[in-house]
Amino acid sequence: MSRSAEIHRTTNETDVELSLDLDGAGAGSRATGVGFFDHLLDAVARHGGLDLDVRVEGDLETGAHHTVEDAGLSLGSALDEALGDRAGIRRFGHAVVPMDEARASCAIDVSGRPFLVFDGGYPDARVADFDTDLAEEFFRAVASTAKLTVHLRVEAGANSHHMVEASFKAFARALRVAVSEDPDETGVPSTKGVL
Repeated sequence: MSRSAEIHRTTNETDVELSLDLDGAGAGSRATGVGFFDHLLDAVARHGGLDLDVRVEGDLETGAHHTVEDAGLSLGSALDEALGDRAGIRRFGHAVVPMDEARASCAIDVSGRPFLVFDGGYPDARVADFDTDLAEEFFRAVASTAKLTVHLRVEAGANSHHMVEASFKAFARALRVAVSEDPDETGVPSTKGVL
């Protein structure tokens, strides 16, 4: 069964086209108009084991907020659709990722209950064309529409580029485990029978 989805989301602020295959290898292209964000999405695809195409046309004259948030909402919607009834997945994933002096950890539960705990900050307000506070907005958007419980912590670091990138890679690695197929799981991994 294909674990893929295509999302087209249009608002007065953005136009997002996104396609996702959970059983990929990092293929696809990312073009949001925000160069560092494209780099972060490349990391999500590669380290998440996802084939991911993202194209966003947004109101960048007002900043990157709407572009980043709406890309996150679209990615979460695609994850939700591609996971279907969640039968046969591992459900839980955890990763700790170092990047030079920086370190981030992420724990994910494909719970059906959207929730984000984000612990940490970045010393600089911007990395290239990306406002660092948008990292938390992205993770919140993904968690809300994918119905994930996400605990993400920036544990160490001094270089904002490294710290932001480590957090995206930790998210990707935890997601990769959580959505992977578990050969020992024959149904939905919940005592409730649904996620």
